[in-house]
Amino acid sequence: MNKQPIHGLCNAELAQRAKTLLPRGHGMARRIHRQVMREGRFQPESFGLGREAAEAWRAAFSFELPELVAVKSDEGDYGATSKMVLRLQDGLEVESVRIPMGRGRYTLCVSSQVGCKMGCTFCETGRMGLLRHLRTDEIIAQLLVARHRLGWPIRNLVFMGMGEALDNSENVLQALRVLNDEAGLAIGQERLTICTVGHVEGIRLLDQLGFKRLNLSISLNAANDSLRNELMPINRRNDLAKLQQALIVYRPRRNFALGVNYCLLPGINDTEADARAVAAFCRPLDRVLVNLIPYNPGSMPLARAPEEAEVERFIGWLRAEGLPVRERVTKGRGVMAACGQLGNPTARAELKALRTVRV
Repeated sequence: MNKQPIHGLCNAELAQRAKTLLPRGHGMARRIHRQVMREGRFQPESFGLGREAAEAWRAAFSFELPELVAVKSDEGDYGATSKMVLRLQDGLEVESVRIPMGRGRYTLCVSSQVGCKMGCTFCETGRMGLLRHLRTDEIIAQLLVARHRLGWPIRNLVFMGMGEALDNSENVLQALRVLNDEAGLAIGQERLTICTVGHVEGIRLLDQLGFKRLNLSISLNAANDSLRNELMPINRRNDLAKLQQALIVYRPRRNFALGVNYCLLPGINDTEADARAVAAFCRPLDRVLVNLIPYNPGSMPLARAPEEAEVERFIGWLRAEGLPVRERVTKGRGVMAACGQLGNPTARAELKALRTVRV
């Protein structure tokens, strides 16, 4: 029997499965779940269970966290941006980033896949291709390592790490349920954010989840189909008109404000005409907030990083069109932890070589 990872389940789900699988000791399920989630340990005998019952728990369920390979930090005005590298059970590695938000508050940027198949040309992860989806427990494990192994006081979570979250919708939607579970991690919906490159079907599935206060942002980066096709291949399948319509329909609450992320690439998407096109795309979407992200060059730069004057000029054009805009302050660029810099492009070749040896 394959063991069920406890941290991939909500509290009530574990209680139900324990009742089905265990002859005795299943009454401790809710307490064991809280121990795993809130303390980062799995010790069924600590609740007074006998050896046989504790062994039955360990035979049916598991709690294993990935190996912490490295932590790299980059000091900034708001504190240190820190990237942790985790090695999964199959040897693949995934990265997560702790982002300082000021006043002692931190956001954890989590990954949903090892690599990504979306192929966005400005993204380091996209150069890896998709190696595999992360399971729900592997997504949750990133938070548990941050809290219980590193002692990081994480307040918010954003699915903006490696991978396209809605391309792994089954595991990501379950992860949202686990994160929000009041009897477990109890992270409020308003402190969770999904970012997508424009996965239309995934947006529809997210709508069906029924989370009224969940945050959603899209990675736009170009508001004309010709340029977006070049930068983001998903646009060839879900063009701007289809994406816009899906976002018009997606209204989880009356005061919902969509995040529109725009990575500014000098000489590519930074003209006044580009700003007008962004405004035209956003106009039917009711409330939006444009997050302007200065490009962070990776191992094979598509452009240089924009100068502050170029960023301010583009922000001015957007505001002249009536759009609310904020500049996303660059954090973690020095340790390849900034937006678009996560991932190891050599991992695909290493995995291919490893599989060849095994054969």
